Formats: sequence, structure tokens, C-alpha cells
Amino acid sequence: MSTLELPPLGLYVHFPWCVRKCPYCDFNSHTLHGSLPEAHYIEALIQDLSAQLGAAQGRTVTSVFFGGGTPSLITPAAIGGLLASIGALLPLSADAEITLEANPGTIERGRFSEYRAAGVNRVSLGAQSFAAAQLERLGRIHSPQDTWRAVEELHAAGLGNFNLDLMYALPGQDLAAALADIQAAIALAPPHLSHYQLTLEPGTVFGALPPAHLPAEESSAEMMEQCQDALAAAGYGHYEISAYARAGAQCRHNLNYWRFGDYLGIGAGAHGKYTELATQRILRTVREREPRRYLAQGARAALPTQSVAAEELPFEFMLNALRLPEGFEPALFERRTGEPLARIAPTLAALEARGLLQKQAGHWRASALGQRFLNDVLTAFLPARVAAGSRAAPTGT
Repeated sequence: MSTLELPPLGLYVHFPWCVRKCPYCDFNSHTLHGSLPEAHYIEALIQDLSAQLGAAQGRTVTSVFFGGGTPSLITPAAIGGLLASIGALLPLSADAEITLEANPGTIERGRFSEYRAAGVNRVSLGAQSFAAAQLERLGRIHSPQDTWRAVEELHAAGLGNFNLDLMYALPGQDLAAALADIQAAIALAPPHLSHYQLTLEPGTVFGALPPAHLPAEESSAEMMEQCQDALAAAGYGHYEISAYARAGAQCRHNLNYWRFGDYLGIGAGAHGKYTELATQRILRTVREREPRRYLAQGARAALPTQSVAAEELPFEFMLNALRLPEGFEPALFERRTGEPLARIAPTLAALEARGLLQKQAGHWRASALGQRFLNDVLTAFLPARVAAGSRAAPTGT
């Protein structure tokens, strides 16, 4: 048994409301009916964080990610007040990355300047597509023009560190249309770009009623490969399955996820993960999903925690680390899981023999074949009793 070490600590803050629920979305988001209970929710978030201070174990927070839902429905003043409260409860690093997810259709003119003044230094825009017809099919409330205007506003506000979210394999989309979306995004010069395939998730409208004319698997794979080539030619490094960035613009908050770092999660439905040195355990946390119940519980609600069983740690680690083309060093596996690499050596060797994993420059990583069949690679690390199950990694952009 190796000794666990405290990894870096991030903070995820969830805002669960949207103007309208998108038919493909399986995140914890709820259509806003009536007025936004902004002050009440901010107070609940502060109480939530206060209840989790022990999990920080003296660490400085290196990143804050405001996700949703649609965090840009929250006023800059409320975001600024929340950041001030966070800083009063936990030390924030001087160069902390502070990201706000924003819907181009919810941004009022001048607001990005106010968000920057409030402490936000990175923005993630949910563009999804630059084709108006596709945005309508996806249930988005914004237009391509809204995205262009939002990027202009970002530059005017001095918020040059931003991400654009794009989707591909959309209904009726062909290779030319997918590449046109990529080129439209590149023209806006985002330092970071996320490129996701549309998937039909259980519990969503699209999951129950799939849209017509979805591209075939072979066509979707070609879109991904051609778009990757276009991004590489434009100077974007592919550093995570769905993430591309110019040099130095990788999302630090997400990298902490992928390297099995720790993060506190506050807000309705927020998940967290932290290392407890005293007991040499890794714990996962989750908050009440439904916003009204979350608000009603307030500070009275105990934080549900679940210890990750030692036999599940290899899968938990690989679920994150193998998303990175760089893979992981054996020493990182041991520091972050407390397990010796020898425990998984036979699995690594077997996957290497099948051409799914490779070891290069001291790093284990998925091969090109392994990236294509990553679910099969990950399943190999599951304990036999749960090999038929699956888990979702945290996300952000």
C-alpha cells in the first residue's frame, strides 16, 4: 500500500437554472419558472461551503468553476459577492483560474466587463454550432450572431481567456457542415475549444425521442478526425479527448479532474471528491439535486459522503487519466490512489499486448486504437462485481 498525498484542490459551484432545458442535456439543470432566487441561493452556497471546510485540510484553492445550468443568469454583483465569501472562507491562490459558463443568449451588453471586475478571468461560451437551423434543432435560445457578439464583448472586456463549446454529429450534419462550424469557431480565435459528439443520453428528450437523420458511426468518426486535423493546423493542441487549446490555455480546473485531483462541490446536485489524509481514504460527496429541496435544507443538511473502495480506485483513476493523450506517470497513480502500480501491472500488460495501451517516455497512455475503444480499456480496470456498470467523470470546459 502506497501513501496518499494531498493533491491540488479546486472548487465547483453549480447553478441549476436555465431559460429552457435543451433536449440533449443530462446535466442537473431546471427550467426557470418565475423569478430567480438569487440572494437565497448565494446564501445557501456559502453555507454549503462552510460545511465542507474540513475537507480542504488547509489547502489553497487553485481554481473555481461556475457551472450549470446557466451561471450567466446570475448577476455580476452576486458572483462578486460569492467570490468574496469564498475567499474569506478558503485561501484562493493569487493566480486562481475562475471560470464562468455563459449562454450567448443570456448575456447583456457590458456584463462581461462587470464579471471581470467581480473576479472572473475565464469564460466558457456554449456556442454548440454556428448554423442557425442546428441551434433550433438543439433547442438553443441563441443565434450565431449572439455568439459573435458575445466574443466581441469578451475581447472588449479584456477577457481574452475563453472557451467555445461545439458539438458535432448533429441531425442531418455532414462533414462539410461540421468543418464549417470548426472554421467559424477558429475565426473567433478562442484560446480553448471543446468539441463534443452529440450523444443520446437516458432521461433526456433526445434519449426518448432521437432526432431524425443522425450521422452514421463512420461519418461521425470521420467528422471527428477531420475536425481534429483542422484544429491542429490552426495551432490547437489536443490535450484531452474533447478539449483543444493553444499553448498555455489548457483549462486548469479540468486538468485537475483528469489528474485525479480534489475538488469541493457546492450547489444543487454538485459532486465533490477529496482525499482524507487522517484515514487514508478518498471520499466522494453529492448534494441534493432538486433546487427547491436544496434551498429548503440549507445548512441543516449533512454532507453525504461515500468512501471509494480500494478495489475501485484503479478504475476511478483511469476513468479520468486516460482521457488525456499524455496519459499518466506511475508515480502519479500511486500518489493519487494510495495503491501500488504492481496491483494493476497485469492489466496494463494485457492491454498493451492488445495494442490498446502503450508506454512512452515513462507515461502510460491509450494508443490510437485504445482512444477509439476507451470504454473497453476502462472496463478492464473495474472490479469483477461491478464490471457491467459505468460511471460518469466530472465535466467542465
